[in-house]
Amino acid sequence: MLKNSAVVSVKWLASRIASKDPCIRILDGSFHMPAANRDQKAEYAVKHIPGALFFDVNECVDQNSPYPHMLPSPEEFEDYVRRMGIKNDSHVIVYDTSEKFGLFSAARVWWTFRVFGHDFVSVLDGGLPKWLSLNQSVTDKVETFPPSKFIARYRPELVKNFNDINDNIESKLSQVVDARSKGRFQGTAPEPRADIKSGHFQGATNIPFTSVLDRETKTILKKEDLLKVFENVKIDLNKPLIASCGSGVTACCIVLAAYLCDYENVSVYDGSWTEWAMRSSADKILSKD
Repeated sequence: MLKNSAVVSVKWLASRIASKDPCIRILDGSFHMPAANRDQKAEYAVKHIPGALFFDVNECVDQNSPYPHMLPSPEEFEDYVRRMGIKNDSHVIVYDTSEKFGLFSAARVWWTFRVFGHDFVSVLDGGLPKWLSLNQSVTDKVETFPPSKFIARYRPELVKNFNDINDNIESKLSQVVDARSKGRFQGTAPEPRADIKSGHFQGATNIPFTSVLDRETKTILKKEDLLKVFENVKIDLNKPLIASCGSGVTACCIVLAAYLCDYENVSVYDGSWTEWAMRSSADKILSKD
């Protein structure tokens, strides 16, 4: 699959829907932080792209983990997507409903499919807001699909855990990018989760996920501009890279940006800052000098 196919346009998706392409499966992967006071599942039930199913990033997770959004097991992922009628040859198109950014949680769903060996997955550039701005139709009708056969092939190299980050602080073998806002990274702004202290761990570089998006169009930047985003903070895409954020969601926007720059193997610290702040000693939570 061409790198650019990791992101598809509204025009492309509309044409695939019009042609009744049986290979595509559209997913609303919306997630909103609790402070937003929004119910993404209720919003989906009222309005979504025709044929779209709802992929719940709070449901397709490790239900036994104390940390949010942690990856499910391969078997749990298989069961979840089989019930949506997704096959190994399905082209999965993911979008979310973030009016503020145009991309927020859809990249997490994109990355999750890739973790489980499914590379035929794309993000809708600009999400539902872009779709609506171009006068495309929406519906409240929920499609049903017969259960399918899907075999997951877990790719552990795309996932990092708490011990990996601890080890990397000493070894410095991988660069680490933190996708949270500058204030949260520096410890000068609070975390959305009240019980979590803001700050960062040693060796991390801050690239807020909004840096890879066009502020005007709410779409992802072109390749040449994405390269500049990484170059401006001295991140070398020819060297190993780990992405982190608050809970493993917007880190995936950094992964998608790197992928569009031809770097496919950025890993995500799945527990991200929430896990780090909950498990680390105070001296490992750094803030602005």
